[in-house]
Amino acid sequence: MAIELAPIPLPPTADAEKFKDFGREVKGVKPGEMSEEQLKEIQDLLYKYSLLLFRNANITPEQQYALTKAFDPSSESYGHGNNKTQADKKSILHPDLKTIPRVPQVQLIGNGTVYNHEGLAEAVLKHPSHTTFHKTRVSEEDTEKGYTRFYRWHIDAALYNLSPPRVTTLYGKTVPQGPRQTVRYDDGSGDELEVPLGTTAFVSGKTMFDILSPELKSVAVRGRVKYSPHPYVWMAPAHALPTGLGIMSEGLEMLANELPPWEEEKIKVYSTITWKNPVTGELHFQVHPCGAKELFIDPLPAGTNHEGALFPDGAHLTDLKEVRDLLYKMQRPAIAPSLVYPHDWQEEDLVLFHNRGVLHSVVGAFKKDQVRAFHQCNLAASDEPAGPIPEDVLKYA
Repeated sequence: MAIELAPIPLPPTADAEKFKDFGREVKGVKPGEMSEEQLKEIQDLLYKYSLLLFRNANITPEQQYALTKAFDPSSESYGHGNNKTQADKKSILHPDLKTIPRVPQVQLIGNGTVYNHEGLAEAVLKHPSHTTFHKTRVSEEDTEKGYTRFYRWHIDAALYNLSPPRVTTLYGKTVPQGPRQTVRYDDGSGDELEVPLGTTAFVSGKTMFDILSPELKSVAVRGRVKYSPHPYVWMAPAHALPTGLGIMSEGLEMLANELPPWEEEKIKVYSTITWKNPVTGELHFQVHPCGAKELFIDPLPAGTNHEGALFPDGAHLTDLKEVRDLLYKMQRPAIAPSLVYPHDWQEEDLVLFHNRGVLHSVVGAFKKDQVRAFHQCNLAASDEPAGPIPEDVLKYA
């Protein structure tokens, strides 16, 4: 059968115009049984639409791994390194992931206790909660009323040594049902967003770039991000902002000599804040705000107008609060309620998302007896993301 596309089910809160080129439901093919020609078409579609949804996927861990690997045949290990997140008990990722024994590139995530699951006799899963990561939290009383927060806006990436995966596949095996919840931003804006229980929230990196002011677009095409070594260990003692979009600057991060052994050459400094889409050529603002430590901003190109420009002569920002404040100013507009796609999971949903083109967040809170079991797969890439070409820099700088 030919591949058919349908719009994804946008909530009424979404700005449909901003989502016209974001997300499609794929019909007519089984994701675990596609031909090489169909896989190539799916790859192009993902880069074009950023997110693809397959209903009733019925896909095995082996098939999910093969599908993920098809986007980058030279890739092999899980995006954070096979079994690495469990090996390092200090990492904030440690409690969230369990490895499928026979396919170590596929992780079991979710909530509650599952039994006899893909070679795991018993697995106790814990849904990440803002209550353990944010500086402040929604009160118990308001939690009972259904209020919650975004946990952490991020890209799936180790951000040290390994390259960020091209794609993440997320498969809903067991999806609990329950009342809808309301995300509170709690940043003084009054912003709220009604979401399905246990949604995964997505925002477009392309939209994040497109809605910037000209002055900030100039910074985005000239800027480079340096991440901390072992960033998930480094940030573990710190607290997140109430929007989940970055870390509060309280000086709580681990010192360099407190981290696991690290090497300077393995620290990630990405060529630009914006990553170029390999199919559309569009620029996507792709920064993991929690792990960013320094910013390098190149000078304006020769012959460009300096009037009103930020950092016209270039800059190296090392003050952590200054780095975070600038990134927040650039990223916060794109997580406005009208720009968030909160996926309403059904059992057997398979979602593929362009990990170099979107940011996403875990959302919500489950009770202990609400069992949720998802399979996640992403693979450390065989290459680094491409940045803007010189013509892009001249256009936006």
